[in-house]
Amino acid sequence: MIVSGVNPVATEKDVVESRASGVGWHSLLRPLEPFLSAVSHQLRLQVAAFEPEIASFAEYALTNQGKQLRPALVGCAGDAGSGFSDDLVKAAVIIEMVHLATLVHDDIMDGADMRRNRPTLCAHSGNEISVLLGDCLFARALELASEFPTTEVCALVSRSTRNVCSGEILQTLRYKKSLHNREDYLKTLELKTAELFALSCELGGMIGGLNRRSQLQLKQFGVSMGIAYQIYDDCLDIFGDEAQVGKSLGTDLATGKMTLPALIMLEQIPESEKNEIISKLFQWNGGQMNWLKDLLKQAQSLEGCVDVMQGYVDKSNTALIDLEQDGHGIALKKVISYLSQQISLLTY
Repeated sequence: MIVSGVNPVATEKDVVESRASGVGWHSLLRPLEPFLSAVSHQLRLQVAAFEPEIASFAEYALTNQGKQLRPALVGCAGDAGSGFSDDLVKAAVIIEMVHLATLVHDDIMDGADMRRNRPTLCAHSGNEISVLLGDCLFARALELASEFPTTEVCALVSRSTRNVCSGEILQTLRYKKSLHNREDYLKTLELKTAELFALSCELGGMIGGLNRRSQLQLKQFGVSMGIAYQIYDDCLDIFGDEAQVGKSLGTDLATGKMTLPALIMLEQIPESEKNEIISKLFQWNGGQMNWLKDLLKQAQSLEGCVDVMQGYVDKSNTALIDLEQDGHGIALKKVISYLSQQISLLTY
């Protein structure tokens, strides 16, 4: 159950941490700080829902938040900058729990040892505990969703959880079958990443009292922004710097994930050379980065990625037109403008 009337306890770093320019992101989220602090506090309180013997594992997973991007989208869609309800906080907690559960499972699948500068749950407590803890987080999120007076919230959360997991399965199957193409990549992004962005916006609008037409426009905004954001994140893994990204570059390739920069490059490689290059990419080591960047530059891969991202940014802005005319969507407009600004800063 969500506890009302709490004092904000999240640190400024919890609320405004950004993989890109922290100052701009901080300024953008300042009106939402009370809301995001309440979300962080309520998320920590969820530890009490678990058996005492496993509470420490739940706490370890639930206190490893990053940018709080999905809760921020809930707040923006629900106009939390001008006040917010316990239900809006609960919706953000639910979505963040689903997101954190997916990260627990992702780390197991990737064999990841570190996330956000500390050991992953699987490195800390083992795969057996981690996979079941992830399941527990999913279940707790659905339990919270069932507390709403309408069954629609639980249905939406259940659907999104299924889609996120389906996206991970499809990505794994395509990797095992050596299927690497742009269409499959974008479909995976829509399921794995954009789904929770869309849910965040849709639930925020629903709880904020917007009509169904506006909720669907918010959902479409979330889909388009989510795809643009994930492509940007994938570009940072190659074109960013390690201090900015917070991890070693090329980790997607090291774990067998073929992202858009490499896919655009492969589209221009003769068929007779593709298998050799793909094989080299999947035997990744840090010393290959200069070789890869030379290939990407020759193929104008970054420019191609920027064009694709800008297309989704444009779709996001289009989804907000009617909402802006009704006095809504202003905060989300600032979020997508910020993302567009970060995209423009990418370089080889």
